[in-house]
Amino acid sequence: MTKSPFIPEIEFQPKEVIKAFQEEKLRNQIAYLQAHSPFYQRLFSEHHILVDKIKSIEDLRHIPFTDKRDLQLHNWDFLCVPREQIIDFITTSGTLGDPVTFACTDHDLERLAYNEAVSFTCAGLNRGSVLQLMTTIDKRFMAGLAYFLGLRKMGAGVIRVGNGIPELQWDTIQRIRPDSIMCIPSFILKLIEYADAHGIDYRNSSVKRIIGIGEGLREQNFELNSLGQKIKAKWDVDLFATYSSTEMSATFSECAYGCGGHHHPELLIVEIIGEDDMPVPEGEVGEVVITTLGVEGMPLLRFRTGDMACIHPEPCQCGRQTFRISPIVGRKNHMIKYKGTTLYPPALADVLNNTGYVENYYITLKTSDAGTDDVIITIGLKGDTSADVVKDLKDRFRAKIRVAPQIVIAPAEAVRKINFPAMSRKPVTFFDERNQ
Repeated sequence: MTKSPFIPEIEFQPKEVIKAFQEEKLRNQIAYLQAHSPFYQRLFSEHHILVDKIKSIEDLRHIPFTDKRDLQLHNWDFLCVPREQIIDFITTSGTLGDPVTFACTDHDLERLAYNEAVSFTCAGLNRGSVLQLMTTIDKRFMAGLAYFLGLRKMGAGVIRVGNGIPELQWDTIQRIRPDSIMCIPSFILKLIEYADAHGIDYRNSSVKRIIGIGEGLREQNFELNSLGQKIKAKWDVDLFATYSSTEMSATFSECAYGCGGHHHPELLIVEIIGEDDMPVPEGEVGEVVITTLGVEGMPLLRFRTGDMACIHPEPCQCGRQTFRISPIVGRKNHMIKYKGTTLYPPALADVLNNTGYVENYYITLKTSDAGTDDVIITIGLKGDTSADVVKDLKDRFRAKIRVAPQIVIAPAEAVRKINFPAMSRKPVTFFDERNQ
């Protein structure tokens, strides 16, 4: 068994050892919240919870959930340390309009760096690897900073180019020759398009690995989805999907076998919760609920992420015994009931991302006069096309998801303005206007 600090031995232990390990950390975390968190002190008191009775993961079901609304309404009540101990202030979106602030201590930044070092190592990076970072590191954004800290901690090189600008990305790749890049997967198609247009031999570039963030690359059976297939067909590199969020301050990263994101038990306790707010059987889809371990500034207990996924408990071929989380099915509150079919926006995006004449798009959900869900997809076209794109797109949707949404054609520039509103840190392609 390896002694590397970034391939933790606990991940290779029997499941009962991992569970006992997590429960000891849980008891420490509960005691810390009772001593330092105004929000959880109040919650424990109001619900008559005796914290010394919470000893196992199963005991967590006696504690109410926390959600993003709680964070927004009582943001600073989650702070467990004096303000002068805060090193970095981070924001994430909130359900009530205004962003939520997360405050990180020096210890939290070290934890964040460790998490990313472990996750990058899981994806095959090591000391001496060089990764080109195609995401922002500023604007109060956690992810870019976390990636930089993790790469630095593990001794890998990092090139902080930022997002967008294919010309700058390719100039940097050709100058510095990174072996890995990290970005939103759909941006890879723009990189390939630019390379084709400017005679860049991207297939023989230094890049051998792409780590995707923010978008899925795989189906539930772990086969590449349409976007992943399209990238792989054009550029034969190793693709790795990730799942993370600001609230969990942790990442689920695939290993070389590409069979789900590996759980790091020293960082998170994960529950998968059904409609009855009880754990679902292993292998069934439910809402991902997390309890952070080892967070000092603003730890969370039973936080509802809103993401829908399932757990794969069997050991991985890489030797890790920890569970793997499936590709995210969608957001719980984004579930669509359309013409008798249940679907989530990622299934729609997968079709659009794999359609060559679609330059850009956004998806709008509305409530019909009959009280049912309506799905309207507005697309900008890539160049001139004489084809009946509406009919073709509807046929593509029926083949993939059995139903066809409404299609609206708009100028690509108009769609681009919708995708990139002021202050946005990533493209906006989904709008839920139901019952508004």
